[in-house]
Amino acid sequence: MSQRREVWREGLGVAIATSAYGISFGALAVASGLDIWQTCVLSLLMFTGGSQFAFIGVFGAGGIGALPSAIASAALLGVRNLAYGMRMSPIVGGGFWRRTAAAQITIDESTAVAISQGSPSLSRLGFWVTGLGVFIGWNITTLVGAMLGDVLGDPKSWGLDAAAAAAFLALLWPRLKQRQAIAVGVAAAVIAASLTPVMMPGLPVLVAAVVAIVVGWFNWLGRDDTRPSAAATEARA
Repeated sequence: MSQRREVWREGLGVAIATSAYGISFGALAVASGLDIWQTCVLSLLMFTGGSQFAFIGVFGAGGIGALPSAIASAALLGVRNLAYGMRMSPIVGGGFWRRTAAAQITIDESTAVAISQGSPSLSRLGFWVTGLGVFIGWNITTLVGAMLGDVLGDPKSWGLDAAAAAAFLALLWPRLKQRQAIAVGVAAAVIAASLTPVMMPGLPVLVAAVVAIVVGWFNWLGRDDTRPSAAATEARA
C-alpha cells in the first residue's frame, strides 16, 4: 500500500506541475489568433504539449496560410508518441476501449512515471494516474489561460507575440545536454533564421527539421557521447 501511495503521489505531483503550464498555452493560443473554443478543442484532441506549442507558433506567425506547415510541424513532434505507445502497450494491456483511452494519454509524463516503477502493476497505476491527471488538468488550465488571453487583448502590448517561441525554447533547453543535441539545435536555428525572409511561415521550421532527422539517423556527432568516460571505466574496474 505504501508503494501504491507513493505512485499516486508521484503521478499527481507530475500532473499538477504539468497542468499549470496549460495556462500559458491557452493564453498564447488565443494571442495567436485562435478562439477560446478552438484552443480548448486543440488541447482536447491533440493533447501533446510540444506539438501544441509548435502549432500555435507557426500558425501565429503565418495565419491561415501557414496552417499546413503548422500541422506538419506539430505532427513531426508528435511522432515520438508512437515509440511511447509501443513501450506502453504491454503495460496497458488488452481491450479496445482501454487501448483507445491509453493512446490519448500516452505522453512524455505518463510514460516516464510508468517506466520508473518497479513492477508491472505499479507501472500501470503510474501510467493511468499521471496520464489522466495531466489530461484533466491540462484541459482545465487551457480554458483558464484562453479566457485570460482573451481578456488581455492585443498580444503585442503584453509581449505575447514572442512568448510562443520562448515557451518552446523552454521545452527544448533541458534536452541540450550532449554535443549532438547542441550542434543540431544551433544548425537548425541558423537554417530556419536564414530561410525565414524568403519562405512562407512554417516552411523554414520543416526544412530545419530535416537537419535533426539526418544527423539523428546517422548519429554523426553522437558516437563519442555514448562512450563511457575514463572515470566510469575505472569505477567499473
